[in-house]
Amino acid sequence: MKLLDVGEMAPDFDAPVQDGSHLRLRDLRGRWVVLYFYPKDRTYGCTREACGFRDDHAELRAEGAEVVGVSRDDAGSHADFARRHELGFPLVADPDSKILEAYRALAWYGWARRVTYLIDPAGRIAKAYAHVNPLDHSRRVVADLRALKQESNKPVPIGTARSP
Repeated sequence: MKLLDVGEMAPDFDAPVQDGSHLRLRDLRGRWVVLYFYPKDRTYGCTREACGFRDDHAELRAEGAEVVGVSRDDAGSHADFARRHELGFPLVADPDSKILEAYRALAWYGWARRVTYLIDPAGRIAKAYAHVNPLDHSRRVVADLRALKQESNKPVPIGTARSP
């Protein structure tokens, strides 16, 4: 399934996270967001990916980005997963797959696909990752975020328009 297009508005959601609170995507406007979807808490690839984002979390925050993970697991499972691996970012519970569907991250048999979106401060998709290697994905996201920020800060020549 094709992912959301670059420049498209990121679908908003309001969903529970591991600490029992709710996260609304619109509340993160004004910041970059790394929104990553993963199949299941406590599996090898998902743990490696989450720990990569944990290890790079301070660097991503220094770049003005928030990390948010999403899977079909419930908030209790996320709480255990986050505690075991000292994850300092929200994990969104999406047991009914509404967020997964909105972001085209739903795979066969109801599993979440390993998909990531970089969302710009205006709430638009800046980059979409359809093929994710959980071993080095967070490093790639850090590099791409820096490149996107640098590109967005370049002056626009007179008489031209920057695309969304």
